[in-house]
Amino acid sequence: MESFEFLNPTKIIFGRGAEAKAGAEAAPYSKKVLLHYGGSSAKASGLLDRIRSSLKAAGVEYVELGGVKPNPRISLVRDGARLCKEKGLGFVLAVGGGSVIDSAKAIAMGAVIDGDVWDFYLGSGGPKAALPVGVVLTIPAAGSEASTGSVITNEEGLLKRAVNSDLIYPRFSILNPELCRTLPPFQAACGASDIMAHLMERYFTKVSNVDFTDRLLEATMKTIALKGPLALERPDDVDNWAEIMWAGTIAHNNLLNQGRIGDWASHDIEHELSGIYDVAHGAGLAAIFPAWMRHTIKSDPERFAQWAVRVWNVDPDFRDAEATGREGIKRLEAFYRALGLGTKLGDLGIGGERLDEMASKATGGGKRTVGNFVKIDKDGVRAILELAR
Repeated sequence: MESFEFLNPTKIIFGRGAEAKAGAEAAPYSKKVLLHYGGSSAKASGLLDRIRSSLKAAGVEYVELGGVKPNPRISLVRDGARLCKEKGLGFVLAVGGGSVIDSAKAIAMGAVIDGDVWDFYLGSGGPKAALPVGVVLTIPAAGSEASTGSVITNEEGLLKRAVNSDLIYPRFSILNPELCRTLPPFQAACGASDIMAHLMERYFTKVSNVDFTDRLLEATMKTIALKGPLALERPDDVDNWAEIMWAGTIAHNNLLNQGRIGDWASHDIEHELSGIYDVAHGAGLAAIFPAWMRHTIKSDPERFAQWAVRVWNVDPDFRDAEATGREGIKRLEAFYRALGLGTKLGDLGIGGERLDEMASKATGGGKRTVGNFVKIDKDGVRAILELAR
């Protein structure tokens, strides 16, 4: 196990009707708030009206900025940062899923600098300050409600890039599983896929003596493997959504990666799919992860076999760990299909014409590798994309 320091300062407020506390939670940070959200669903469900009422009751003024899209755009982030400066807003309240939260975090960083926040996403320096952020979560998926991360897409260059900083941990996140009941099936499926990916990225590590976090990750993967498809069958089952919502937060709040070094190659590769083709992140991961596994399984077949046995209940072949692991990959693909997701690039409408471009972008023109479990160069990324076709 690696040495580590762990701190997660995000206050979690979990339960039915919890969004009524949004105003009281935001008020200590600022009396002038940017209310940030996505499309029409938050309005149609009445959630935005409840948030507005909560803010007014707490004496908090707010300025609204909607329009966040999946794979959130830097153009809207720039608009939000400018609005915060012009209106003297001191807090950003995100109402939505990972895209809204990531956009809110980017706005929070951009609102306190003179330059362009996109520079941080290109790796040029890092934030020294940020406005505080709060969250009312509507989609269990990205885990951004209790993480250090923000992922933004730049329409110019079709680039999707990430920033990680302790400064953008949300100060509080409100999780009401009732809000999940109206999620479209595709969004619910992509959310389960995203959560599973966060767990697998952490699970596949070369660090030894991490059995405790192995077991925690395995238990959470088994939960999503069971509860994800059930959410599609029983969308009104709030108890089932509660399990998924809490698992999604724990999957990405940095608790489960302590003492270990995760991989993250599949995320880096998928970001090129989303950046160029604007596919849903969870759908892209369903195509990339099995291909990454087939590309890397020979590097550590025993870990793949452990994952297959403990998570997917594969009968172990004691003479052939790789065969056991490959059966686990097949069961992962069956899980994706049970969610209604494809497991090939063709299922996403993606052909082979831009594989070289994606491999080049993922590796900085071939100047760097992606991943830690196996260091994958440009040719390796290209090979994984071919396996995903």
